[in-house]
Amino acid sequence: MRVRSNTILEYGTYMLMYLASYVSSLAGLPVLSGTLLIVEALYLYIYLVRQAGSLIELRAWFTLAWVGGQGIACLKLSSLQTDWHYMTWIAFCLIYLGFGIGYEWGQQYGKVEEVELEKDAVTAKRLFICIGVLASISVLCFLVEIAAGEDIPLLAGETHGSYYYRATGLHYVTVSCILIPAMTVLYVKVSEAFRNKRMFLLVPANILAVLLPLLYASRFQLVFVVGFAVVTFIIVNKKIRIKTMGILLGLLVLVYILTVVYHSYDASYLEQVFAMKYEHMPLIVSQPYMYIANNFENFNYMVVHLAEHTWGLRMLYPFFALTGLKRLFPQLVASKALLIKPELTSLTLFYDAYYDFGLFGIFFFAFAIGIAAKVLMNAIKKNCNPVVYLFYGQMAIYLGLAFFTTWFSNPATWFWLILTGMMYWFVGNDKNKKKRFTDEEDYKDGEIQE
Repeated sequence: MRVRSNTILEYGTYMLMYLASYVSSLAGLPVLSGTLLIVEALYLYIYLVRQAGSLIELRAWFTLAWVGGQGIACLKLSSLQTDWHYMTWIAFCLIYLGFGIGYEWGQQYGKVEEVELEKDAVTAKRLFICIGVLASISVLCFLVEIAAGEDIPLLAGETHGSYYYRATGLHYVTVSCILIPAMTVLYVKVSEAFRNKRMFLLVPANILAVLLPLLYASRFQLVFVVGFAVVTFIIVNKKIRIKTMGILLGLLVLVYILTVVYHSYDASYLEQVFAMKYEHMPLIVSQPYMYIANNFENFNYMVVHLAEHTWGLRMLYPFFALTGLKRLFPQLVASKALLIKPELTSLTLFYDAYYDFGLFGIFFFAFAIGIAAKVLMNAIKKNCNPVVYLFYGQMAIYLGLAFFTTWFSNPATWFWLILTGMMYWFVGNDKNKKKRFTDEEDYKDGEIQE
């Protein structure tokens, strides 16, 4: 791995600010500790974005979320928060370094000419078919769930997304329609002209993608479906205007506000749960703060109270769930999350990695994710198959919300990635063959000319 001259500067400033934040925390200065990391996250994000020329460059996106999220948690605005164990500080640092090393691994720093998505009737038709099939399957599975006696949370009066689904495998298929808005963005990008008869499917399909998360009272799915579409739009429109960017970000904020109102939480109950030091802090501020800060607190609580590692069982949960092994052998998924408070259940992306393997696990997990992120960064520059942007968009969501949950220990995540892989093959299979044939012909022609 060749090291850039600026890499030492990047990691040097991070380590200095991280050490200063740690010392400030030990000195009982939480506001200073958090502010240092927030400033460093913003600096690194701007620096990396200017280098890459993309607002959603994956390393910059992860840095802003992870380092910035840690900085927000370090402010210690809730009385539930405690001083972190030194192993927690080491773990959070190793995560950032591991991701960066993986991202830089095998990196070539020559300029790469990016492949722009072109208008293509065949590609558009195949994307349209994927949207239609996915919407149809989601509706069919939804009807099967109802026929099997599965309650719909919203209709049953449940607005907090805590419903237990008996047919979990089928439910993954039902909610897979949340990929449709992002797929529609790609369809519009490559379509040569809109056809009215296709709009009769696209419009209800996108309504379905928003309606099902509402019916299932899932804040996560509702934010995901909108965020995924917005991220995909930004990626495929590289020369997006600042005004348009502001509108899209405003849309995400609006969706968040609507989910807060929609779930109709009791304000006094949440104030009691969050236990904010400043009692008059508005809920619209305290709720997102705790959604970020609490996850780091749960990680620290786990580090302090974990009796033994589970050696891969938690990270293999998607395999146990998708294969049905968790029903045959419940002991495989018997470990429980260690939480500072039962009501606050969200975790960071790396919670299970530490639970399974400790510091070794989180470093190599972060390293692997860094490699995967770099592969996707290169893929969107070289690949003309538009579905690759769906992979990129999902990774951007997972990294941008790295403080929120254990994405890669979630069966739904892997189901959507597998589904995206199938669509990638269907949309671009003939093109890949054609490209390989053209490359071989060019090589032969070169030999003849010589």
